[in-house]
Amino acid sequence: MIELSISGGVAEIVLNAPQKMNALDEAALAELEAAYDKAVEGVETGEVRALLLRGEGRGFCAGRDISGVTPADDDVIGYLGGKVQPLLAKMSSFPAPTFASVQGACLGVGLGLAIATDVVYVADNAKIGSPFANLGATLDSGGHWLFTERLGSHRTLDMIYTAELISGAEAVRSGLFSRSMPADELLENTRAIVAKVASGATEAFRASKELVAEIRDARLGLWESMANENQAQADLCATEDYAEGFLAFQEKRKPVFKG
Repeated sequence: MIELSISGGVAEIVLNAPQKMNALDEAALAELEAAYDKAVEGVETGEVRALLLRGEGRGFCAGRDISGVTPADDDVIGYLGGKVQPLLAKMSSFPAPTFASVQGACLGVGLGLAIATDVVYVADNAKIGSPFANLGATLDSGGHWLFTERLGSHRTLDMIYTAELISGAEAVRSGLFSRSMPADELLENTRAIVAKVASGATEAFRASKELVAEIRDARLGLWESMANENQAQADLCATEDYAEGFLAFQEKRKPVFKG
């Protein structure tokens, strides 16, 4: 179900089970984790400098595959805490910029995959929210955090109680994700942006990724974050890309970064 290809500095990971809207069971989660591990190896060898995650077909990911789940025997903690959460943490800490191209359904674990990705571009007609009221279940995979952080408690509980989904365009207007665009342009535009980022200064991007994660997770204030920025900049001074960037500026040419 999970496919990985590497070309031009970009690792592209595809959820390829369109017949079930790319819903994920435990086997698919293991495949997805293995794909990210392989992509990390590519970063270490210099073969990978950015990553794109996408879903095949009409939907990005409809969440957990519950077609064979019996509620009375369901090991929820084993699935969510033992499988999903470690995978999302691994995705979030991927050592290069990551992007997701999201069309159609992005729900439950699928929403978690988006949350764990650095930059998310969505189709205008994507469907995002919490359908779990119809299952007698609750939102999972970090959805409560994302919605409360970006939308506030009232709008979050409104979406959860009513199970109403919002479009990709509304999600971007609300600050959930980065950009929305027509569905038929989404993948091509996203691939072009990822390819451009893959030719950039990877170490500098990694530093910014870590700085943003610290602000988010440790709730850093301005001055503490600024001190961390100062140290990151000092560390980058020793990299080839830093020297190349300054030299290119001084010589009035486009830099050629090696990542």
